[in-house]
Amino acid sequence: MTDVEMAVIPAGSVLRGDQRGPERREIAVGAFEMAVYPLTEEQRAELLGVPVRHPRHPAVEVSWFRAIRLCNALSEWEGLDPVYRFDGEEVDWDAEADGFRLPTEDEWEYACRAGATGPAYGPLADVAWTAADGLRGPVDVGGRLPNLHGLFDALGNVNEWCWDFVDAQIGDARVFRGGGWADPPALVRAATRRGGPPRDGYDDVGVRVARGPVDRP
Repeated sequence: MTDVEMAVIPAGSVLRGDQRGPERREIAVGAFEMAVYPLTEEQRAELLGVPVRHPRHPAVEVSWFRAIRLCNALSEWEGLDPVYRFDGEEVDWDAEADGFRLPTEDEWEYACRAGATGPAYGPLADVAWTAADGLRGPVDVGGRLPNLHGLFDALGNVNEWCWDFVDAQIGDARVFRGGGWADPPALVRAATRRGGPPRDGYDDVGVRVARGPVDRP
């Protein structure tokens, strides 16, 4: 299988949100690993045996439930302990497992920002694919500049599922972050927070896996 290249994200903290957002709070995360690229169509095909049209495009139309099953499948492929356990649609997280998982929302924003305090980690035209590029779908991963952690496409191209609920008090929708190919540049920001039902897939939402312990899944 095509290797999933991982980057080590050192422990640290960052102020979450930006001047346009309603939330301004410091987040602190421990060290963990995060994939350098979103999972590609080729990697999904190798794990699940599904057709592939564009091997280097990010895998999209992946629901949140399918995303966590992809994490488990990748863990098993690599001989690691799967992180997630299922009871119907109830999902439990084994914090001791060494396998692949979705990042928490705090981890995602910390890794995306890579020390940047503004809305993006560089000029969007240099680091992200957005609606300003006139695209009709995702493009090959790695085509624009990475952030200082070495992560490509953390903004733009496709949004990425996180573990967290959008609001656990009002429904089961899960968060995705980062903005996608169809989003106007104003929405492609490190602080932009959106989500959707965990059973639904979208043509601009993909998966970037993480590994490592976290305090509170």
